Amino acid sequence: MTATTQDRNTPFKDGELIVAPVAASVKILAGTLVAANAAGFATPGATSTTLAYLGMADANIDNSAGADGALTVPIRRGKALKWANDGGDPVTQASLGRPCFIVDNQTVAKTNGTNTRSQAGIVVALDADGVWVI
Repeated sequence: MTATTQDRNTPFKDGELIVAPVAASVKILAGTLVAANAAGFATPGATSTTLAYLGMADANIDNSAGADGALTVPIRRGKALKWANDGGDPVTQASLGRPCFIVDNQTVAKTNGTNTRSQAGIVVALDADGVWVI
């Protein structure tokens, strides 16, 4: 396709609530951290180097008996989401504006755990009971 020389009516989506196909054999709990696996299917957050942070599951989806894409999960994104702070590698105030990393389906850490964790997002605030990530 070549560059346009005319105005273009470009379709768009809000992006705050997306729907993603769920990976085979997984259950995603409502309110938990969701990531895309290497094949592009939604999966619970976990310590892994092959995940891409998507946001928070807006529903409980049980695809434990299904194939890749058999079900879909609505995912909330575009807002700061509050995740638990890892006790062994805690996010600190010095992390403000910097990436944090996925530990599990509700926890983020300050570092990539010696290249064992995928990036969750950017730290935008820190409370005594959690880390705000966008």
